[in-house]
Amino acid sequence: MASTSDIRNGLCIKYNHDIYKVVEFLHVKPGKGPAFVRTKMKSVTTGKTIDNTFSAGHKIDEVRVETHKFQFLYKDGEFYHFMNTDDYTQIRLVESALDSPGLMKEGEVVTVIINTEDNAPLSVEMPPSVVLEVAHTEPGIKGNTATNATKPATMETGAEVNVPLFINEGDKIRVETDKGTYKERIKE
Repeated sequence: MASTSDIRNGLCIKYNHDIYKVVEFLHVKPGKGPAFVRTKMKSVTTGKTIDNTFSAGHKIDEVRVETHKFQFLYKDGEFYHFMNTDDYTQIRLVESALDSPGLMKEGEVVTVIINTEDNAPLSVEMPPSVVLEVAHTEPGIKGNTATNATKPATMETGAEVNVPLFINEGDKIRVETDKGTYKERIKE
């Protein structure tokens, strides 16, 4: 058993007969009243996100997990297929177990969180950022760069990302996976 002081991003806990992964948390100590921890948790089985507040010192049931590196192989309908980079075993996961499936291209190495009790994969964590090629975007208009204006761009994986006006088709850009936002253009 753990307590609220052990809450951190990525922690997996049993809550309401399901397993949740902590996405965000905030320790709050108001001037009046007891301290508490405000959390945003994502169910690893359904993919639903809930907000919950734990009072300080509340006992939580932690799920023991291991992390392994897996390579994304391909998507087959609603299933995503991965291969362990150590022993080459393969697993398949539903889309709800993935944090940002639209930003994942074939060959991408991700971290899979596995429950140590039954060896069931719980969720997939992407690297902090990925490099993707712009498949389609409208051309930028010369002289229209006075503000931080953006335009929609479709990546090679099919994901939509807002990019600055100077980005063209064929450019490679770095995208932050947690927010799905443009970070920088990659020069070759």
